Amino acid sequence: MSQTYRSTRSAAKETKSFEAAVIQGLATDGGLFIPPAIPQVSQETLFNEWSKLSFQELAYEIMKLYISDKEIPAADLKALINRSYSTFRAPEITPLVKNVTGDKENLHILELFHGPTYAFKDVALQFVGNLFEYFLERNNKDLPEDQKKKITVVGATSGDTGSAAIYGLRGKKDVSVFILYPTGRISPIQEEQMTTVPDKNVQTLSVKGTFDNCQDIVKAIFGDKEFNSRHNVGAVNSINWARILAQITYYFYSFFQATNGKQGKVKFVVPSGNFGDILAGYFAKKMGLPIEKLVIATNENDILDRFLKTGTYERSDTVAATLSPAMDILISSNFERLLWYLARENLAQGDDLKAGEIVNNWFQQLKTEGKFQVDQSLINGALKDFDSERVSNEETTATIKKMYEISQNPKHYILDPHTAVGVCASERLIAHDNDNTINYVSLSTAHPAKFADAVNKALSEFQDYSFERDVLPAELKKLSTLPKKLKFIERADVELVKNAIDEELAKMDL
Repeated sequence: MSQTYRSTRSAAKETKSFEAAVIQGLATDGGLFIPPAIPQVSQETLFNEWSKLSFQELAYEIMKLYISDKEIPAADLKALINRSYSTFRAPEITPLVKNVTGDKENLHILELFHGPTYAFKDVALQFVGNLFEYFLERNNKDLPEDQKKKITVVGATSGDTGSAAIYGLRGKKDVSVFILYPTGRISPIQEEQMTTVPDKNVQTLSVKGTFDNCQDIVKAIFGDKEFNSRHNVGAVNSINWARILAQITYYFYSFFQATNGKQGKVKFVVPSGNFGDILAGYFAKKMGLPIEKLVIATNENDILDRFLKTGTYERSDTVAATLSPAMDILISSNFERLLWYLARENLAQGDDLKAGEIVNNWFQQLKTEGKFQVDQSLINGALKDFDSERVSNEETTATIKKMYEISQNPKHYILDPHTAVGVCASERLIAHDNDNTINYVSLSTAHPAKFADAVNKALSEFQDYSFERDVLPAELKKLSTLPKKLKFIERADVELVKNAIDEELAKMDL
């Protein structure tokens, strides 16, 4: 078990409890919280016991290894899990569409978009919302109103995190939510999902700039001690450890679905931006799930693909605007967590404190020079678990079109553009590996309705295709008729954002 957490940048022995790591979100030194020891599960337990469990039962078995029952008793943890997944439309929570192109290729699509906001972020953020409420209710139980702890959640989104965070936290007692997003750089439906939520504890901030600008502002707010002490700022971005933890479950669950509960070869292909989704797969693999490879599928913003090929982690000057905007980022925040484990294993001779020192030096270098270079031994260590593929806009469109034409189970399967990046990468691997004993699980991160422009661009030439009829759920259709609530921030400036939060909190009067 590993039930205490440390910062990726710390050279000190200090550790935090699960509750402290979740509520704080980002460590005071700018690092991310990680469990220094990854719990191990035997093959016997995996295939004789865990393979027979429901999604919720599996989530409990995994989470209890990372959360002490002194912090959350077993009955409470089970109740939190069951409440979190009761909002999903699919009974399996994350169903696997098997052999989508027929029996020859073993290409399976893991649908992660059956939660309230039609995106994979719901799997984690429904749980995180309930977790925040649980900790606050417990801590505030016997306190007078003026002494009750409140949390101000501040997050940045490139599309789906924002709505998933809002739906996870809307109406929660003693929690206010502020979500920053880059003006004009998310899809209309994503914007409508966030800005039409009427709950008074929710406010969206449309910032003139890029997602990276928004993320930098959020990190600066976390680093502002005075602002933090006044507002008790909490994180829901994938920098929050609880989000990674909640996502580990679907790697185990889909592995068992792909192999019918038996041992077998599985490669996971993951559309990757901030690296949180695939990082959960890394934890699953290190816990003992016998994953062949975790494949990072990137669009033209390819910092991760470049890193694995060159050993240089370098921030580009500009973000390319692609058809898969949730992956349009310069810096992958969660990659820092992986770097800590790789540094400890390959450079620090297993020393936690030395690993923290190495990672801290790299990120100071990134800040001052815009890049850092790692030793080849670290890249070799990464390549034991990871592979990477880069997919262009043209290939994304072609993949949506091709899947619509050739899919067998079901016919005319429609991909969103992020999923198409993963499927394109999967098809390359299938051709390269030429091994029909391997199962390829390609993660589908969002419902195609959220990306009308990209889907229509690929499919409008087909006479029997209709976006309204074939893609758009009734629930999303009605969003455009609802009133919007948003605040514009005219430039990417941390002081402007802090002032806006102060003003809105005064109005909320929670």
